[in-house]
Amino acid sequence: MLQAQVLVLNLNYEPLNVCKARRALILLERGKAEVVENATTIIRSATRVFRIPSVIRLLYLIKRPRLFRRKLSRREIFLRDGYACQYCGVQNRELTLDHVIPRHMGGPHDWENLVSACVPCNHRKAGLTPQQARMRLRRSPSAPRATPYQLIYQYLRAQEDWRKFVPGWERELAVP
Repeated sequence: MLQAQVLVLNLNYEPLNVCKARRALILLERGKAEVVENATTIIRSATRVFRIPSVIRLLYLIKRPRLFRRKLSRREIFLRDGYACQYCGVQNRELTLDHVIPRHMGGPHDWENLVSACVPCNHRKAGLTPQQARMRLRRSPSAPRATPYQLIYQYLRAQEDWRKFVPGWERELAVP
């Protein structure tokens, strides 16, 4: 129960991040946050009963930079591609990164040249371009939209009570 996810809001109700229930209870007990919404679960100590929060709000303002950029990493590429091979479409967690235009042919290491690929497709393509290997990309790679709420979007399918605090959630859940 202490591993449950809790949405953390800034003083102005802007979503900041997601933390574990244990961390949220510590923030509440130290007087650094207040409960906005409770979940239905409770946890008991020897002397007290705690309701696990679902959404908390900090009692001080955290300044965030307005310019937000997504970092290029394996995990971010896999998230963008939905953990699916961009050549055959198989979905699994055992994926590799593939440079559409191989590095030895001058292909850059950026959002527009990296895709998720399963091991068999990556071996089949080897150091060739997709045209040379007679393989077709299911979707051309591009840089994902950068929003400060990207971390939170992945939880919104399961956490319906968080949606009212996250701007643009309708657009994100509509994308497959």
